[in-house]
Amino acid sequence: MMDPYITEWLNLAVRWVHMITGIAWIGASFYFVWLENHLERSNPREGLSGDLWAIHGGGIYHLEKYKLAPPQMPETLHWFKWEAYASFLSGITLLAVVYYLNAQLYLIAPGSDMSVATAIAISIGSLIAGWVVYTTLCDSPLGKTPVLLGLILFALLVLAAWGFSLIYSGRGAFIHVGAIIGTIMVGNVFRVIMPAQRALVGAIEAGREPDPALPAKGLLRSRHNNYFTLPVLFIMISNHFPSTYGHAYNWAILAVLSFLSILVRHYFNTRHETQKLAWAIPVAALGMITLAFVVAPQKAVQSDTQISFTQVQQVISQRCTVCHSATPTYTGFSVAPLGVMMDTPEQIQALAPLIQAQSIATQAMPLGNITQMSQQERDLLGEWIAKGALIE
Repeated sequence: MMDPYITEWLNLAVRWVHMITGIAWIGASFYFVWLENHLERSNPREGLSGDLWAIHGGGIYHLEKYKLAPPQMPETLHWFKWEAYASFLSGITLLAVVYYLNAQLYLIAPGSDMSVATAIAISIGSLIAGWVVYTTLCDSPLGKTPVLLGLILFALLVLAAWGFSLIYSGRGAFIHVGAIIGTIMVGNVFRVIMPAQRALVGAIEAGREPDPALPAKGLLRSRHNNYFTLPVLFIMISNHFPSTYGHAYNWAILAVLSFLSILVRHYFNTRHETQKLAWAIPVAALGMITLAFVVAPQKAVQSDTQISFTQVQQVISQRCTVCHSATPTYTGFSVAPLGVMMDTPEQIQALAPLIQAQSIATQAMPLGNITQMSQQERDLLGEWIAKGALIE
């Protein structure tokens, strides 16, 4: 196993790059879809499909979109591709650093006898299969019926989430749905959007009439990428919320949150034409509130059994402090994760709500259940917390 100190800084460096490039890519996607939607098309100048006036940062801008391309190419043409490539490469590297190098902790489901090699092979294979299935469906007759295609793609991703939840940890399942979507998005850029743009530029430079089919296909795939963005963003932050990935029906929770995200994105993509979908925002908010109530953990049933803090401290010492201590003994950590330490009774008492959320309600901790905390031990901690988390 790699030195945990090196792993931590490698994780930080790659994650930082992934955030920077991801923001640039998603920001460009949001902006260009907004630009496309807000073009003034009523009386465009000859050769144009529309134009737009905007003000930002103290300046006024005038942007024009050609139906296909100008008669001559400008000296400087700005391309948008490296944001996508850098986001994908840093994301795959992050997947390897966090989930492949620490597969027993983060990737493989607790109690599973799956080997690390098998888990990684399934991971890589799923990314390739996700792109192949997606692009095949897009190029099939289904591609001419966008709504039906979208529903089928959504159903397949939900199916993938369910399948991953059977073999991977909750975090591992979520991140692999995100990785499939990210692979599809960069595949759209590399295999469809960029070739269409190069063909367009090449035709102009050669004096040929550009083929309008290729830019139209690129625009459609760009739209797909735009709708994928909000589900991917949620997956990127989901590891902070064990009540989602740690739930027994985590795949269904991901499906609902992704649907609500797509609904919100659709409203923003259509509000330039109509406000008929303004209901999408309150519906999405209500949907999240409803989901929170539906998946809320049930309160533990208290018994008359007296639980001493000595019993609690023994469980914490055996199952938690191997990582959550000022001096962790688990080789994967050089310092306590997130600075959470359970060395003293006062620390344990203060962390009772976190223990309830992480180890009892969702059973997301211990990571990968590496210390083999039993259900009886979880129940004991839960009842101790329900009775006031007393340490005397």
